[in-house]
Amino acid sequence: MGDELYPYVLDPKLSPAIWGGDALVTRYGKHGDPAHPLGESWECWDENAICNGRFAGSTLGALRGDLGAELTGSIDPQRQFAVLTKIIDARQALSVQVHPDDAYAQRVEHQPNGKTECWLVLACDAGAEIVLGWNRDTSREEYERKVADGTLDELLRRVPVQPGDVFYLPAGTLHAIGAGIQIFETQQTSDLTYRIFDWNRVDADGRPRTLQVQKAADVLDFRAGSRSAVKTLAYADPDGERTLLIGAARFGVERVTIRGATLSLATDGLPLAITAMDAHVRVDAGAQSTVLAPWQTAVTPAAVDDVQLVPGGEQQVRALIVRPEPNRDAMRLRAVGAGCTSADTDAFFAQF
Repeated sequence: MGDELYPYVLDPKLSPAIWGGDALVTRYGKHGDPAHPLGESWECWDENAICNGRFAGSTLGALRGDLGAELTGSIDPQRQFAVLTKIIDARQALSVQVHPDDAYAQRVEHQPNGKTECWLVLACDAGAEIVLGWNRDTSREEYERKVADGTLDELLRRVPVQPGDVFYLPAGTLHAIGAGIQIFETQQTSDLTYRIFDWNRVDADGRPRTLQVQKAADVLDFRAGSRSAVKTLAYADPDGERTLLIGAARFGVERVTIRGATLSLATDGLPLAITAMDAHVRVDAGAQSTVLAPWQTAVTPAAVDDVQLVPGGEQQVRALIVRPEPNRDAMRLRAVGAGCTSADTDAFFAQF
């Protein structure tokens, strides 16, 4: 394998936001001034720079061109890296919004895909809530009327959240992250967002944010919301525990807890985006090892069959594993092989 295939540590993109806070710096270790609100840390993104090894200074996107299928496996290396992961600090509520699906993004925006996403709640204030769909069936006509007269809030469905909750948001779902919530987000690589309402906020120049009310109406699902937190699927590993959080076609998300010397992950011939959680994790893949600091992210290449995670001195450590366009049959087989019933495994995947 030479020195080309190894865990590529990524330098995150930090995004200021009027609704952000200081947690990305004070809790998640990002570089910045806690006095200046930050909203998002883009952990795994096509334009993030690589921090280590032979490709240090290059970007993940450039690496696609250099390595091709050795990096991306069965995913076309000419496409943008297929997932984008973020840590989000919502000190205040985010705008009420919706994202288009692939067909609308291609037809109207001339972009390759829309945006389906998911959230893992990392921390939240007592009583924190998200907006997740409508509280009853509505229509485009009623939606447009209530946006115009300022009463859209009457239709918003609010869902309480707790740390550890996972939510799946397919394109077309009305949503908003509420105040006092920190999340780990996994999404299709797209920044197509149609804002409907931004709580009457203005920017530093006193201007309200641009809204996309009509495009939102084109893609919204106007049926009453029924989604709740995902029912995750946990199973034992010889050296810890694995919990499937999301098993969708566009991305799989898993939380692993490492209690032994090494926990091994099959790549299924795909790249993995690995984020250490609250302690250091060593990642062994290909030609070298890399130690991730808490809340640091690396991508491993598809050409490496197995990746090993080694605890960084703690009794147990946790990491988040994101698989773009995962092999869900392989995910199912691992769960059933570890003792999950076929019924429970099928029920997990049926949520997506």
